[in-house]
Amino acid sequence: MNNKYLRLGVNIDHVATIRNARGGIHPDPLKAAQVAYQAGADGITAHLREDRRHISDKDIARLIEDIGLPLNLEMAPTIEMLNIAIKHKPHACCLVPEKRQEVTTEGGLDIDSHYDRIKNCIEKLKENEIRVSLFIDPNKKYIEKAKELGADIVEIHTGTFAEIYNKNKNNYQQEIAKINDIANYAYDIGLEVHAGHGLNYETTEIISKISVLMELNIGHFIIGESVFDGLDCVIKRMRAIINNARK
Repeated sequence: MNNKYLRLGVNIDHVATIRNARGGIHPDPLKAAQVAYQAGADGITAHLREDRRHISDKDIARLIEDIGLPLNLEMAPTIEMLNIAIKHKPHACCLVPEKRQEVTTEGGLDIDSHYDRIKNCIEKLKENEIRVSLFIDPNKKYIEKAKELGADIVEIHTGTFAEIYNKNKNNYQQEIAKINDIANYAYDIGLEVHAGHGLNYETTEIISKISVLMELNIGHFIIGESVFDGLDCVIKRMRAIINNARK
């Protein structure tokens, strides 16, 4: 299998984080999404957290109404978030774990501990014609559970790979091989496969070579680098890296 084109989803959460630090209206996540669209992004990702630490309900409504790109809404599998998703009907929802005290998402969903809640969430989203993704660690058991639950997509958590690479650029091969094997297994059993978390230019180039991947979701690095190089430039460079890796 060779999906020649690999989609890039840009997570704009941390534009909202900067805005919220002052409690005003700037910088505007909607403007970031518009820049991403013009720069070649294929989708926008936003995580509506329970504590609304960055993206707000109003942001979600505006992103769906005013941006010409599909919205991937990251959300915990809770009744509150389910109702918001059904109200706004984003293109897709990615179910993620969420702990109030965490700085960022720390790993994949614990499907075993929350099986019934996740199942109910998936069923309700699909009844409303919303595609469903599960954010999971590269673990065969969780791939099988995702298929069993009826998810359309799995997004493989790449945080461990990114962390290993950043510490020692010569010691990541075992982790990337594991991700490759899991991604191919997920594809073979009929799941669409995405990946994301902690990726930068170098790790994106490496992981883009896994041919069954159809989408990467990248946020923190893109927003951080844009302070120095501009959001438009960073997204265009990331898009070029992905394209070159797929040649």
